[in-house]
Amino acid sequence: MLNDLSAILADAEDQERGVWFDLLDPVTGTATGMRVRVAGPDSRTQAKARLALADELAEAADMEGRVSAEARERARVNSLARCVLGWEITQDGELVPFTHANVVRLLRAATWVEAQIDAYAADRRAHRGGR
Repeated sequence: MLNDLSAILADAEDQERGVWFDLLDPVTGTATGMRVRVAGPDSRTQAKARLALADELAEAADMEGRVSAEARERARVNSLARCVLGWEITQDGELVPFTHANVVRLLRAATWVEAQIDAYAADRRAHRGGR
């Protein structure tokens, strides 16, 4: 229970460590065998990702302050990728190196992958207790 500041700070620290999440088949709901470790919504990692998103959008703005839809989407995906702390992902039977570029590639591979990771990154209940 979050009944004092120490408990809130401890919860945020747990969220910083992240929790493992199994990607689920979008049709059957069964585990795919691919897992990602995602920082919680109250973590420093996600706070930094939001700041980087704002910076990326500011840099993409034209002289009138407009940001193209393509640039906004790229910045949003980059921000979500920064919330992934680790993974167990294979391609053709080989482990895929955990890099920002590869996380972006995974997020762009299929909308269901991005949707699951995005929802999990925002779910405080999933991150309660540092499971």
